[in-house]
Amino acid sequence: MAVSTDNAPSGMPGIAWLPLSVGLGLLLVMTVLPGIATDAAGRADHPAAMLLFWSMSSGFVRGVGFVPYHPIPRLLLSAAACLIAFGLALLRLHFLGRLF
Repeated sequence: MAVSTDNAPSGMPGIAWLPLSVGLGLLLVMTVLPGIATDAAGRADHPAAMLLFWSMSSGFVRGVGFVPYHPIPRLLLSAAACLIAFGLALLRLHFLGRLF
C-alpha cells in the first residue's frame, strides 16, 4: 500500500516562518558581527550571547516544524520563547549601548 505524502495530517506542525526568519537573521548577524554580543570594553557579554543563541536555536527548532513531546523543551524551544529571548537580547544590547 502506498502512503501519500502530499499533505501533512491535520494537527501536525509545519514550517513556522517567523521564528525561522529570526533564527536565520541571528545566524547571519552573529557570523558577520560577532562583536555585537560584547560590552563596551570588548569583553563577551554572556547574558546577551545566551539570549541571542537561545533565540536562534529555538527559532531553528520551531521554524523547521519540530515540536518536542516533553513540556519543558517544548516551552524552551517554542516560537514564543524565540521572540521573548530575542526581545530580551535586544533590550540587553540596548542597555550595553550596542544598539540605538
